[in-house]
Amino acid sequence: MNKTPRHDGSPSPAALFRSLHTSARPLALANVWDVAGARVVEATGAPAIATTSAGVAWALGAADGDRVARGLVLDVLARIASAVAVPVTADIEGGYGQSPAEVGETVARVLDAGVVGVNIEDGTRPPRALAERIGAAREAADRAGVDLFVNARTDTYLLGLGDPATRLRDTLARARAYVDAGADGVFVPGVTDPEVVAELAEGLTVPLNVMAGPGAPSVAELGALGAARVSLGSGVAQAAYAAARRAALDLLGTGGYDSLDRAIAYPELNALFPATR
Repeated sequence: MNKTPRHDGSPSPAALFRSLHTSARPLALANVWDVAGARVVEATGAPAIATTSAGVAWALGAADGDRVARGLVLDVLARIASAVAVPVTADIEGGYGQSPAEVGETVARVLDAGVVGVNIEDGTRPPRALAERIGAAREAADRAGVDLFVNARTDTYLLGLGDPATRLRDTLARARAYVDAGADGVFVPGVTDPEVVAELAEGLTVPLNVMAGPGAPSVAELGALGAARVSLGSGVAQAAYAAARRAALDLLGTGGYDSLDRAIAYPELNALFPATR
């Protein structure tokens, strides 16, 4: 059971992951999509691993947005969770199910894979639909005896939903409904404006997660505003595929190789993996 401490007295992965959410030192997550990325990020000293649904979908040959087969995603999550020693949280989009019951089944299988946190998003769904999915996720975790950290993502800012004049109020109303349904944190991508981040953090009773990228305040600055978790979303995957494109253009255009000059050395990367299975 992930609710209880280990026999050596250390906290369970679920408890450890939950404890990492603090604005004093925000949980910084460089989202990955495969085992290699997870091992690379873990080796930097990251206290937890997070996946990106977009990166996972792209690597599996599908578009982001609940378009990839659940079984394929679960296989990736199980491989990642078994490859690292730190807690893993997974972006499961809308829950890979048409109904709350199916979302609950997804969460049960995610827990079987060894994952201790999930992101579930509303997208363009009505708030009540996500609240029902969160409730199903919480019930599945309770049945499994895992203190799952449910991060409710609301896309009001990312997708520009509703009236801009009331967007902050509407976002906080959604957040309250999601917390009442069992969410442990609220993720509001599309917001890095200091004033809005501060108002969101002030209006929430649970940890605030924001998504950052070039031009955004630093992790420490976001923490000072009240954010307890800062993630990169699909940004790392986009940067990685941009590197692949630069290498191809360099090779096919000038016939050069300079785009590879910042690559991780082969021995260093290879050493992250066991010699035998």
